[in-house]
Amino acid sequence: MTLGDALGLSKSRERLVARGMQVVLGALLVSGLVTLRVEIAVNAGLALAVTLLPALLRREYGYSMDAGLVLLITAAVLLHSLGSIGLYRWFSWYDEVTHTVSAILVAGIGYAVLRAFERHSDEIDVPPEFRPVFILVFVLALGVIWEVFEFAAVEFFEALGVSSPVRVFGIDDIVTDMIFNAVGAALVALWGTKYFDDFVPFLRRRLRSRDDDQ
Repeated sequence: MTLGDALGLSKSRERLVARGMQVVLGALLVSGLVTLRVEIAVNAGLALAVTLLPALLRREYGYSMDAGLVLLITAAVLLHSLGSIGLYRWFSWYDEVTHTVSAILVAGIGYAVLRAFERHSDEIDVPPEFRPVFILVFVLALGVIWEVFEFAAVEFFEALGVSSPVRVFGIDDIVTDMIFNAVGAALVALWGTKYFDDFVPFLRRRLRSRDDDQ
C-alpha cells in the first residue's frame, strides 16, 4: 500500500492539490520579494525548490514518485513557509503540527534508506523489532542538527542585519519541537512504514548504479 492509497484520493486529485500548494509557495515568494521580506522569500524559494525534486527524479532517473508522497513533501514545506508569515507566533499549536508532519516525512525517508541498504548489501541485516528504534533515533538526530542549524542561521543573519528565515523561541520551544519530532517518528515506526515501501526499490537501484559506476 502506498501513501496515495491511504489518502483515498485519485492520483489526479493529489497532483492537483500539490500544484495548488506550489502556487501558494510561488505567491509567498513573490510577496516576500516585493515587500523585501527576506525571511519569507528565502523560505518560500527553498520550499518551492524542494517540491520540484519529484519532477527532477522523474526526468533524470525515470522514477515516478507516489503522488501521496509528493503531496506529503509539498505539505511539509508549505506548512513551514506559512509559519514564516507569522503563524508560528499567532498559534502556539502550529509549530507542533509542522514538526509532526515534517517528522513523518523524515522518518519515512529514513526507513526507506535503511531498507534500501538492507536489500542492497548482505552485510546489513537489521532485525524488524529494531527498525522502529532506528527510525526514532534517526529523526531525533536530524532534529538536533536542525535546531543547531536554526541557532546558527539566526546568529548569521543577525550579523548581516537582516531578518532570519528561521526563528529560535527558546529552550521550551526546542523541547516541544523534539517531542513532536518523536511523535511523528513514532507514527511512522508503529503504523506507517508500509506507506514508504514504494520508495525503497528506487533507492536500491541508485545504490546498485553507483556500485556499477565504481
